[in-house]
Amino acid sequence: MKNVMKIVVPVVLFGFLMTSCATAVQVRPVRGVVVTKVHHPKIIVHKNVNYYRSAGVWYVKKNRAYKRVSVPAGVRVATLPRGYKTVKVRGVKYYRCKGVYYKRSGRKYVVVHV
Repeated sequence: MKNVMKIVVPVVLFGFLMTSCATAVQVRPVRGVVVTKVHHPKIIVHKNVNYYRSAGVWYVKKNRAYKRVSVPAGVRVATLPRGYKTVKVRGVKYYRCKGVYYKRSGRKYVVVHV
């Protein structure tokens, strides 16, 4: 019995330590924060302004930096960002991702304020 405990206790302890170290934290900037690099942005032009969408977060480029902004209503996108959720508000179906609501319009999606 003592030999079994000498093996089981270290294995359990090692497993506990490995799972506690494997947590991942995803951080996204607050509105108005300026970042220097945006990974794989999709460029959407709306009223002659280039908006950059990366992982569901919207930016506007200023010089060589990107400023996080709230996207205006009416912006049309071809695809929804990853991680969107389907929600119903007052019986209407919307798609929500990181605080931005989208509504299907034909083959595209339109940003709306709910």
